[in-house]
Amino acid sequence: MDAFEDLVASLLEREGYWVRARFKVNLTREEKRKIGLSSSPRWELDIVAYKGDTNEVRVVECKSYLDSRGVTYRNLTSPDPERSNRFKLFNDDDLRAVVFNRLRSQLVESGSCKPDPTVRLCLAAGTIATETDREQLSQHFDRNGWILLDRRWLVDALKTAADGGFEDDVASVVAKLILRPSAGRHRRSAVARERVRLLK
Repeated sequence: MDAFEDLVASLLEREGYWVRARFKVNLTREEKRKIGLSSSPRWELDIVAYKGDTNEVRVVECKSYLDSRGVTYRNLTSPDPERSNRFKLFNDDDLRAVVFNRLRSQLVESGSCKPDPTVRLCLAAGTIATETDREQLSQHFDRNGWILLDRRWLVDALKTAADGGFEDDVASVVAKLILRPSAGRHRRSAVARERVRLLK
């Protein structure tokens, strides 16, 4: 879902990352054979985000699941292909190693980042099925050194956007429309505070 990816990308930019959405990784023929995908096109990553001061690259897989049950713990841990296929980077160690090694080389060779960047896998999830799933996923991600960008992160990042200066992007506009009180409410609040002051 491109709109969700664009929202996540915008929020990461506000945290100081440069961001590329729908980033193509140019795997070699040998690398494709190694992961059993010899005839596949270039591997596409939802979002690649880089921060220079930490030399960290974040690879963010985006799953909005806004009108569905949501991401479950079993999606990322079950050997059942029907459950795990949409989360291949999380479920296939060999695939992840090959894609990340090529990504690292590609970014360094193009001058897009400093040598030897740390690459961290992230999941941006609009909906997680249950609180138990969220807790299990959080623990699973901590064990693997991954980052879970769940609804809590999204809401907190949008609140920060609402409190900041205006930016002409979707995150800023939506945050300010939904999370900031209207001018009329500001005026009513000011009047109410003045009445309380006068009554004291």
